[in-house]
Parts: sequence; structure tokens; C-alpha cells
Amino acid sequence: MRHFLIAALALLLAACGRTPLQEQQAYVFGTRVEVLVVSEDPEQGRKAISAVLREFDRLHRAYHAWQPSQLTTLNSAIFSGRPQEVSAELAEFVREAQALSKQGDYLFDPGIGGLIKLWGFQADEFKAELPGESEITDWQVSKPSIADIAINGQTITSRNRKVALDFGGYLKGVALDRAAAILRAQGINNALINIGGNVMALGSKEGKPWRVGIQHPRQPGPLATVTLADGEAIGTSGDYQRFFEVDSRRYAHLLDPRTGYPADHTQAVTVLIPAGPNAGTLSDAASKPIFIAGPENWREMASKMKIGLVLRVDRSNRIFVTEGLQKRLEFIGSAPEMSVVP
Repeated sequence: MRHFLIAALALLLAACGRTPLQEQQAYVFGTRVEVLVVSEDPEQGRKAISAVLREFDRLHRAYHAWQPSQLTTLNSAIFSGRPQEVSAELAEFVREAQALSKQGDYLFDPGIGGLIKLWGFQADEFKAELPGESEITDWQVSKPSIADIAINGQTITSRNRKVALDFGGYLKGVALDRAAAILRAQGINNALINIGGNVMALGSKEGKPWRVGIQHPRQPGPLATVTLADGEAIGTSGDYQRFFEVDSRRYAHLLDPRTGYPADHTQAVTVLIPAGPNAGTLSDAASKPIFIAGPENWREMASKMKIGLVLRVDRSNRIFVTEGLQKRLEFIGSAPEMSVVP
């Protein structure tokens, strides 16, 4: 994964010495996931990791945006104008995603699955093809949003048939919180979970905080590293993994619902979320509206979402970082030039 590096992973493992550390990787949610646990009982560690990966696979299958799933069944009902009874879990996901979307002025909006499909990002491989302008215009006329959805108990309806839910910018964060709960329930208090760049730390490694690297969006290796305290989560939205190019111009998957086009003013936004019951979810959902808000409004959006620790790299490679996060960053060699904001 280029979103995040589990900083100097080989060195981390080598430095563990006698620390009993188990690690397993898998490919879920369209990305690579890594789970590392520290346990005196290797069998306990392996069982805990297996339980986490089973939950990841269940969530991936249940809420896939374009392969048969609970989500596609719901989207089909919305398109047909029918009410749909859903699981209690899915109803709660929609409620939570609605609240997060409203908080971010709907710049993060899981209801724009139709636009994501138009741009070809509902696929494992992306074609270098632009959607027609008329298609985007038609989509904008209907203005589908998760705000159009009504929930009555476990029955979901939509006043707009063009709404299509896609949890691609939300579910990885949910999975982080689920993983933390599973690990703790199985007696694992020290672990690091990485889901395609969304990382959560539990406890520590031999009493030392876990350290992760923040990927540079245009260069190999980390831009900086940061330590994570117990329960903290960090996530990045970037234009450097899910994208295609046409005529040397990059089109990334971070779409601005206001224009119907990918946001092109930002290369990456990283947020660090304090420990809390939804830290993982916020690490995934909060970076999107800050990314899309752009150069004039990203700081205001971060404040609106109550996110105080933010790093932004704009399209000209300029780095902006909030004062709180800047104090926690460590650099290999000299620090790059950056603008520190309150």
C-alpha cells in the first residue's frame, strides 16, 4: 500500500527481538490489509487475527458496491422506487454515514455511487476513459445524495431514485473499529491494524508507541513518521492510488459532488484522530471532505468536523500542517518546507 507504510516494517520486526509478534496480510475492500499483534501466546495471536480477517471479509461481501450484496439489493430497490427492509446493521451504517456527510457539508457523500460508476471507479481495474459531459450533467441535475434517504426502523426509502450507495469511503474505517473491538475481546491489547492506509494502534510494542509513516504522494517512501498512542487512528485520502490518466492529466477517485469531477487541487490529506469509540470510522470519513474542500476552505472544513490534526499536500507539492500535528511529526533527514497553520 502506498497510502501508509507501517514505518520501516522490516526494521520493526527485526527490532522486536524477543517480542512475540504475529502478522498476517490479506486483500479486502479492494486493498491490502495488515494486522500485527503482540501476544505471549502465539496461538492466541493467530486466532485473534483470523477473527479480524473473517469480519473484514464479511463486511466486504455484505456491503460491496457493485457485486451482489445487501448494498446492491438496497440500491436496486431505491432505483425501482420501492421501500426496502434491511438489516439492523445496514440501517445503522446509513444513519451514521448520513450524520458524517451532513457534518462535512456533503462533500463526503456515500449516496453518489452513480457518479463513481460513471467515472469507472467501481471496478478493480480502471480504464483511461472520461465519462461524457452530458452524463455528468444529467447526474448533476438529479443531485442524488444520501440526504435523500429516509429510514423508518429498518425500512429504507429514497425520494430520489438516482441515489446509489457506495461505502468505499466509509467502510474501511468501520472495519478498523470492529477490529479493535474483536482484538480487545480476545485479550489482545497491543496491535497495529492497517487497512489500505487507515491505521489504528492498540497499546504499544514493548512499551514503545507504534510508529507509522505518512506516504509522500509523489515520491517513494514516507514524507514523515508519527507515533500513535493507544486507540489513535490515522488515515489519508490521496490521488496516487486509485486514478487513471488521459492526455497526461490525472483523474483520481476523490470526486467533488458539486462539480461531478475529481478534485484536482490536492494530492493528499492526512488526519490523525484521538482515541474514541469511532476513531477508525472518522479516520476514513473525515479526510474526504477536507480533501475536496480545497485550498481556501480545507482548514474551515477540518474545524467544522472537529479534526485538529491535519496534513495537506496541494497539487503544487506545497505542504500545510496544523500546529498540533506538526509537533508530532518526525522526519528522516531535514524537514521539508511547510506552512504551519493554527
